[in-house]
Formats: sequence, structure tokens, C-alpha cells
Amino acid sequence: MTLVLALLLTVAGYIALRHSVPGLEPSSCSVTAPGQPVSLNVGQAGIAATIAGVAQKDEMPRRAVTVAYATALQESKLTNPHHGDLDSVGVFQQRPSQGWGPRRQLEDPVYATAKFFAALGRIPDYASLPVYRAAQAVQRSADGYAYNQYATVAARLSKAFTGETAHAVWCWYPEGVGKARLSAARQGLSHAFGPMQAAPFGDPALAIRTSGGKDGWAVTAWLVSHAGSYGIRHISYDGYQWTTTHASSGWTAVQAGSRAKAPPATVVFG
Repeated sequence: MTLVLALLLTVAGYIALRHSVPGLEPSSCSVTAPGQPVSLNVGQAGIAATIAGVAQKDEMPRRAVTVAYATALQESKLTNPHHGDLDSVGVFQQRPSQGWGPRRQLEDPVYATAKFFAALGRIPDYASLPVYRAAQAVQRSADGYAYNQYATVAARLSKAFTGETAHAVWCWYPEGVGKARLSAARQGLSHAFGPMQAAPFGDPALAIRTSGGKDGWAVTAWLVSHAGSYGIRHISYDGYQWTTTHASSGWTAVQAGSRAKAPPATVVFG
């Protein structure tokens, strides 16, 4: 079953269930949830992290994130297209003419995800439904069973991006990450997750206060997948760190006494 799924996803060009070789391909991200690692491009990982952030803000459970991922993989390959069938746009291919909202707003993954979760939350007992049935209840597509092919990988991705599996998302940027724009990164993070407390930490770095545990790992998944956009070179949380200079190693434990170690429940990036 795993082999069939891997072949299906590879041919479809959405996402590949395979081992990636950091440094031998363009910027990419690895998701090490239980099972074989999943490789995403940074755009896909950024959208996945954003969906998880909106779920945290809206207090939606991981099951809702799984349904959202299965839907997004089927509808848009976990991307954010500005066009689609008829007037469909965005990660979930929502249609303004069907009452989802203005086109410009639906092209914002944060807005589109909030609308998706609001509709999902109105489905009675959606958490106990098969993933494809919950997705179809929201989308009402021509072939609702098509969402089922992504149910397994969506569940694995949701464990990683919601932080249920710690330090499971990391990326590498062979061509570098450009100039640091930490304030812009904080604004982008707050757009997805809601207002977050931030304070200077070293020079230059920012510290983001979280509720700790998995919520902090969801924040790190967003930061590491947007590092190329905002020039983020290092991130630390809960005794682990990621740096662009050692990105091929993923998250590594911070040695005792290191100044890179973040305070409890705090994500530091710079």
C-alpha cells in the first residue's frame, strides 16, 4: 500500500514519499513523521505550516488539519494557484460565486484556510467521519472519493506540522536565504497563528513566546519553511536548533551551556 501511494504521488508531481539528499537538489523540506520521510518543496511546506497555524489560532484539532491537507493535495497540489476550474482559486480551489468570499481574499492561504475550517466545523461529527467524507462534505466536488488517496499522507503531515511529532519539519537552502527581515517574519507568523509576543533576543534575533510543547514546534515548522523568504538563518526551541549552515543535519540538540538554547516555551530565530 505504501509503495502504491508513493508511486501515485510521485507521478502526480505533488509530493514524493522518498528520501531526499540535502544539497543535491533545489531548496526543499523534509517531513520526518512516522514512516518514510515526505519531501515537499518550500512552497508546499509553507502552506502546510500556515494551515497548521490557522488551526492553532482557531483551536481546531489535528483531525481537521488532516482533512484540510487531504483536500489541498487533491485540489491544488498543496499550492496557491490564482486560477482553476470556472472561478475556483487558492489552495482549496474555493469559488467566490459559491459564497466562499472575495477572490482576492481566497488567494490568501490564511483566509482560505479559516473559511475551510469554519465550514468543516459545521459538519456534525466530522472528526469521526472518514477523511474523504469530511472533505467532500465541505467541498461538494464531482468525485468526493478522490480525497481518500491522500488520507494517509495527510495524517502523517498533520502530525509533523501541528508539532505532535517534535522537530519533524526542516528545510535546506543551497543558494542561501538572503537578507534578514525578522520583523516581516514576525508579522507573517502572527497573520497565520494570531498575535504572538515577540522580544529581541541577541543581535539580531527575536524570541517568540508560545504555550510550549507541540504549539512551539508548529511555530518552528512555519519559520523553517519560510526561512528563504525572510532571511532566517537559525531557529532554536526546546533544546534543539536548526541553522542554514548545517541544514543537511536537520534539527540538532543544543549542547549544554550554548547561548543558542532558547528559554522554556520560547522560539528564538534570527
